[in-house]
Amino acid sequence: MAPSTGFNSGLDIGKSYYVATANPAPDHPVLAGDVEADLVVVGGGCTGLSAALHAAQSGLKVVLLEGGKIGWGASGRNGGQMIPGLVKLYGPERAKVLFDLAFEARGLVLDIIERHAIDCDLRLTGHLVGAVNGSDLKDLEDEARCLETAMKFRDVEILSAADARAKVDTPYHGAMYEPLGGHMHPLNYTLGLARAAVAAGVVIHENSVAVKLEREPSIRVSTAKGSVRAKHVVLAGDALLHGLEPRVNSRIMPVGNYIVATEPLEGKRNVIPANVAVSDTRFVVNYYRMSADGRLLFGGGERYTPSPPADIAGFVRPHMEATFPQLKGCRIDHAWGGLVSVTTSRLPHVGHYGEVYFAHGYSGKGVILSTLSGKILAEAITGDASRLDLFSTLTPMPFPGGTALRGPLYVLGMLWYAMRDRIKH
Repeated sequence: MAPSTGFNSGLDIGKSYYVATANPAPDHPVLAGDVEADLVVVGGGCTGLSAALHAAQSGLKVVLLEGGKIGWGASGRNGGQMIPGLVKLYGPERAKVLFDLAFEARGLVLDIIERHAIDCDLRLTGHLVGAVNGSDLKDLEDEARCLETAMKFRDVEILSAADARAKVDTPYHGAMYEPLGGHMHPLNYTLGLARAAVAAGVVIHENSVAVKLEREPSIRVSTAKGSVRAKHVVLAGDALLHGLEPRVNSRIMPVGNYIVATEPLEGKRNVIPANVAVSDTRFVVNYYRMSADGRLLFGGGERYTPSPPADIAGFVRPHMEATFPQLKGCRIDHAWGGLVSVTTSRLPHVGHYGEVYFAHGYSGKGVILSTLSGKILAEAITGDASRLDLFSTLTPMPFPGGTALRGPLYVLGMLWYAMRDRIKH
């Protein structure tokens, strides 16, 4: 992979396990000059690539601008956990529709992987939520009952402490196991999605940061060396939009996210014998899984600003060793970070302002929801806005104080939740 321009720099994506094990992928040229298209997409992650792919398959001429390299945002840096379902309820009927959409997202990702022969270490081994205390286990039991009664969904299982430990070797009080979950190599999935988009006719430009969005007399997105004029624009930059559309930016908060990959673990040091994807019930969540070559990929820790710690491995290690004391002192071969965005509701912000379409704020659920969101945006642009209208009803409240004060207020809120975590756990 060619080096990035520095867009989203300082977070060591070049040192990530995913980059070290990435499938070969072509470089795409910098945008130079002025071009025209039906649709211009800003952002080369799963949301933007999915929107571009599905729009191109519907006959639109699509140009995609990526500020760095394809997959160098959240889509290629995350934990790779496939977590189906939306658990917040908004009345039984609407909740059921949203729940079904979330499971459609899973099916869509699996279909794209199969249809386009994407090699991304897919493992459909399930997702486990570990309860770090007894009250959290009761909450998981309540959630499982709610899923069965309100959603008519029975593909979850509450595990005892012993059964949970048989799947992951750490002393949870119990767990909720979702067999339809799993994990994959997110960068290789994203690169495969880009390959599919190009095959469908999408023109991709890397190292082409969008610096200006004009709406009149038509959509025009400008970079340092060129511009794209189009009928529609999709903003899919997530935490990295940098002010292109203030009404969008005010509803998301960029948050630092940090992961390590250990040396390959063998024999008794395989801490996840069931090879499930795992997260816990802390508000400042720990999440982890095994890689295809036997490493533990572990994300966790409290970081309240987008600026990265000076030593990412040193920052994450204490949280990993608290979860798995048996790994104390093990070698860490890769450490990296990235920015994700969260919303006040922890549900994605999907919608449009005229011909400006957007989807972001996945709040940790973007591995599969981003691909579906991109498809829904493409549907709306090509004439069917019914599903976009449904998601638009979930628009989260803006962060208090707008972009100027959202950071300090978010820090205060996260400190409160972190203190609550310590008291409870």
